[in-house]
Amino acid sequence: MTKPIDLILVGAGARGAHSYANYAFAHPDRVRFTAVAEPDQVRRERFAQEHDLDDSRCFSSWEDLLSHGQMAQGALITTQDQMHVEPAIMAMEAGYDVLLEKPMANTLAGCVQLAQTSERTGRQLQICHVLRYSPFWRTLHQIVSSGRLGEIITVEHRENLAWWHMAHSFVRGNWRNKDLSSAMILAKCCHDLDLLVWNLDDPITRLSSVGSLKYFRADTVGPEIPDRCTDGCPIEQTCAFSAIGIYLDARLLPGDRILAQGEAAPQSWPFITMTNDLTWDGRKSAIETGPYGRCVYRCDNDVVDHQTVLMETQKGVSVTLVMHGHSNEEHRSLRYDGTRATLRARFGDPSQIVIYDHGRKEPEVVFIPEAPDGSGHGHGGGDWGTLEAFLSLLQGESTGLTDVRTALESHLLAFAAEEARLSGQVIEMAAFRARAG
Repeated sequence: MTKPIDLILVGAGARGAHSYANYAFAHPDRVRFTAVAEPDQVRRERFAQEHDLDDSRCFSSWEDLLSHGQMAQGALITTQDQMHVEPAIMAMEAGYDVLLEKPMANTLAGCVQLAQTSERTGRQLQICHVLRYSPFWRTLHQIVSSGRLGEIITVEHRENLAWWHMAHSFVRGNWRNKDLSSAMILAKCCHDLDLLVWNLDDPITRLSSVGSLKYFRADTVGPEIPDRCTDGCPIEQTCAFSAIGIYLDARLLPGDRILAQGEAAPQSWPFITMTNDLTWDGRKSAIETGPYGRCVYRCDNDVVDHQTVLMETQKGVSVTLVMHGHSNEEHRSLRYDGTRATLRARFGDPSQIVIYDHGRKEPEVVFIPEAPDGSGHGHGGGDWGTLEAFLSLLQGESTGLTDVRTALESHLLAFAAEEARLSGQVIEMAAFRARAG
């Protein structure tokens, strides 16, 4: 029996502690976490208790942890977007192989620096493009790459972000402001661009993009609307973005669960990102004083709420990516038209892939396997699948799908798309890649 792989965790927030590290509870034979760096004392102490770490293995900063001597074979880094580059570089230079949350950096220079450091140090650097590891996207990739649809002519890919998720993450939350995090096309759609790169295996030669922040702005409401949902807002009861309706009683979140007054919220997203105190009073205090209680029309957000990218590949395939934050439900929808068949699919709840062969009346509904162990944990099984693949890579059992050079292409496309949106110009990708490298 092989020993579990030792990992350290840098950043014990929602993604690090809840999406990835929970894998260790179900698979203690595969991985154990031996140290943590997290500035939030409550999160740090909770992680230490859950993973049985003593004080000597708990650090308030990644600098302290990574200068302490190598404490594991690998490092899982899940800090905020703008805090990825420095800890990942220091970890690789300290001898760690690294699994890094996406986007790998919020600047083009940072992305290139990470790739160069991985190659200079000889350390593995895998990026958390988790969708590649979910059964749905693996099945779709197999269909497209097999030639089942014939020669691909056009692709439509939509990232339909639910209205409440948009408000939570990109209006009130950590990704609301480009200078504080990343452009939304990078933060949200480097996944989608990576899937297009992977499925088509056909380099993008040029692209253009349009989009803006159209709705979540102060000029869309009158002066009677206060800065906070708890400040006697006259439309609070009917507003779909009410912080009271989302975080306090959860009446506006998907599903039938409404939290009664006095009831604590579950230890799950989105509640775990707004406060460490999930009691009724804790959540009430958070929306009265913290960022998640602000009116969505009166925040400091500046990222877009809709953007479209039009791309052409080397083989002449036309590709359209639509991202927006006004969907009635959270899901991705897509269409691949080939010379033999059309594929239509949705990734959400439920997920489905259907193929319509030219000249045949009956469509084929494609079977989508369940995630390993049936967990379906995070992104359709992609979160745990990503960590499992990283562990297999460290044990020499397989190669990863998302090494830094592979992941770099989707990031280049995102930066190019944002440049195209702001400039109104068509970006020639050969010149853009040369400028980046």
